[in-house]
Amino acid sequence: MKIGILSRVENLYSTRRLFEAAELRGHEVRVIDYVRCYMNISPHNPQVLYRGEPLDFDAVIARIAPARTYYGTAVVRQFEMMGVYTVNESQAISRSRDKLRSLQILSRTDVQMPRTGFAYATQDIDGLIESVGGPPLVIKLLEGTQGVGVVLVESHSAARSVIDAFRQLEANILIQEFIEESRGSDVRCLVIGNTVVAAVERRSVDGEFRSNLHQGGEAHEVQLTDEERVTARAATKALGLDFAGVDILRSDRGPLVLEVNSSPGIQGVETASGVDVAGVMIEHVEKKLDSKRPRRTVSA
Repeated sequence: MKIGILSRVENLYSTRRLFEAAELRGHEVRVIDYVRCYMNISPHNPQVLYRGEPLDFDAVIARIAPARTYYGTAVVRQFEMMGVYTVNESQAISRSRDKLRSLQILSRTDVQMPRTGFAYATQDIDGLIESVGGPPLVIKLLEGTQGVGVVLVESHSAARSVIDAFRQLEANILIQEFIEESRGSDVRCLVIGNTVVAAVERRSVDGEFRSNLHQGGEAHEVQLTDEERVTARAATKALGLDFAGVDILRSDRGPLVLEVNSSPGIQGVETASGVDVAGVMIEHVEKKLDSKRPRRTVSA
């Protein structure tokens, strides 16, 4: 089987582990910088080319950086036009990268989330604050990643100041209720197919309310409840993803989905849980491709 891993940096942990896992199982695998790909959009003969060479894969695993979502998903979409199996489809990646859109989609399901508000006009700040129950609350830049652009405010005046400052910069923001009982911690569930293959609790250090590992948080293995597993699977399915990192807050009213990431890093989860996530991913690709192959019939 020929597998392409779309990644800008070959030696990143997640990219390297997927490459090693595919090679270990006897597959032909290449890492391709998707930004250097270009596309021939011709009737009946769509192609993706890399350094002048047409690419031919049975499956593609996309590791698209948030800053390159538009072009990266265009490359993934072109592979889809060629009939290549993509672990996460282009449309599902786009959905997950738009925080507002993904929350709106989840709101149509039974998946529970923190109360969330979104508005444009700064004169509506007080109404926006009250719509999520008032301070303390969390203000997030829609374009932020890895905990960047996330601010905790504990008073109306502080909330007004931060929201007004962001709006002066023409930034799109969300505000969410602050879940006090989960302060400084969340649960990252990795879902492949319809299975939660691993989970870790991420906990902040030195009083930081954000638990992201990129913000200095620490991770350790955690046992999920049945409700948390159902929630993680449902959130992944709602966005049309085959592979996702689902971030859950443990609240007094049950698990609340904070975010669904279509290109989650696997280093923290593999290290803390001991699960071979990369190997499970390649097994998933094998099963998907096997199910697509036409079955030979034996005549009597």
